[in-house]
Amino acid sequence: MKLLEGKTAIVTGAARGIGRAIALTFGKHGANVAFTDLAIDDNVKSLEKELADMGVKGKGYAADASKFDASQELVKQIVEDFGKVDVLINNAGITRDTLLMRMSEEQWDLVINVNLKSAFNMTKAVIGTMMKQRSGSIVNMSSIVGVGGNASQANYSASKAGMIGLTKSTAKELGSRNIRCNAIAPGFIITDMTAKLPEKVVEEWIKGIPLKRGGTPEDVANTALFLASDLSSYISGQVIQVTGAMLI
Repeated sequence: MKLLEGKTAIVTGAARGIGRAIALTFGKHGANVAFTDLAIDDNVKSLEKELADMGVKGKGYAADASKFDASQELVKQIVEDFGKVDVLINNAGITRDTLLMRMSEEQWDLVINVNLKSAFNMTKAVIGTMMKQRSGSIVNMSSIVGVGGNASQANYSASKAGMIGLTKSTAKELGSRNIRCNAIAPGFIITDMTAKLPEKVVEEWIKGIPLKRGGTPEDVANTALFLASDLSSYISGQVIQVTGAMLI
């Protein structure tokens, strides 16, 4: 059974990692997927091809979701190209990790803008369409460090905690229009970024995970699929941890 048959989804930051896994999972379940990255590169083009091979429409857009006006124009173009928006996945994000005492204002502002302001920008841009449709699902990609914090990640933790507050407020504001908003808080997920970590660091992470393994991008994508689909039609304002019980 295809859970997103006939739906249109936007996934920000989807050229690689978790965003790419979400786009592909959605495509497998029948969704047409509009996705973004900062530039149209080989990763974007290959994702378009993979989605087309599944028999769905997939189109990449060069966009900076941290820019308000650009986000408005992006969603306007996507609605023109696809006809509607049923699902928004606010996945775009970066890190600039360092101790708080060494963190520059630029490092703070950049992470807050890319991770948190982008979610506001994109949500603001899609809700007009979703309100007219009287339906929609918004999923914000938070993090376990947005729940529990982490040393050397004050900017990242603050941005991801902010997404949880944004999620809950959005759910309360838009619920009467049948628009749901939830957040996913991944833990240690094995991606290209974490693959660069020293082996000993990875081993220490694994020791603290009751399931004794790192998660995969597909673990997160399957959670996003559930929250985007009608299987979760009475779930809103929630934060789903995908952590292997790292933090309970």
